[in-house]
Amino acid sequence: MKKFYLIFCLVLMLPVLNLRAQKPITIMEDSLLVGKYMHPGISVTIPEANYDKTLKNWIKQLEAGTKSKVVTEDGMMTIFGAMLKKISPNPVNIYSKLVNQDTLNKLLVCIELKKDEYLEPALGDAQMMAARDNLKEFAKEQYIEFIKDEVAAEEKKLKDLTSQLSSLENKYSKTQKQAKNSRSSVSNEQETLAMMNGQLSQLSTDITRENNNMISMDAGPEKEAQAARIKELNKIKKKLQKDISKTESKIRKSESSIAQADESIPLNENEQTVMKQKIDEQTAVVQKFIDKLNTVKLY
Repeated sequence: MKKFYLIFCLVLMLPVLNLRAQKPITIMEDSLLVGKYMHPGISVTIPEANYDKTLKNWIKQLEAGTKSKVVTEDGMMTIFGAMLKKISPNPVNIYSKLVNQDTLNKLLVCIELKKDEYLEPALGDAQMMAARDNLKEFAKEQYIEFIKDEVAAEEKKLKDLTSQLSSLENKYSKTQKQAKNSRSSVSNEQETLAMMNGQLSQLSTDITRENNNMISMDAGPEKEAQAARIKELNKIKKKLQKDISKTESKIRKSESSIAQADESIPLNENEQTVMKQKIDEQTAVVQKFIDKLNTVKLY
């Protein structure tokens, strides 16, 4: 029993477990091996973001504003003549490496301002701060893009649940309407049936009387006319019996429809209750991801 309770609790916690809180973007002074030597640089962590997308966006940013292209060898990206106007009015060389560390990517960047002169704190805080801000903004953009995809995925789940609830509500309304129409049909058909049974009873009485009259008649045209009259009455009776049978069939069909509706409506109501609970839970999940997005926007 305890084991079952534990499993049940874990199932209820799944949406919460799947929601990872925002992580910090960490930027710090670092170093990067360029060729045979270590050079000063900066590293920044990019939480959760897709590695391939981040790599593509980083290369795109490096190549912005210049005809130079990024050359990649053994994971090391090199671009000569990159334009970073906030850091230097002159073209610079940038060496960088993006490392996948499971739940985050780490971007290491080394900026060569001119031959053998690399960006480091000793060269001036303004340039270093500009470089740090540039990398932080890039990391933030990648993280925001990732969380936006998370929000979109969760909003789609919510939309699907809302659509399912709408289908249940439409089905509920349709079933209620059908049940109402069936009840009205049963009432009308029962009135018609009572009237036809009365007609049938009267017709049977008339046929019996006409048969008795014909028995006492002598053979001749009058008796033949009586026989024809009785034959016509029997024809009317047969048609009336068919109509009665059809009406009884309609009543049975309507009653069956009512029974099905009476059975399905409570089930539908229960399904709607469950679906509304799922929608409430998913709405809360969506809001948590939106809160996560808004928090990261303030980084």
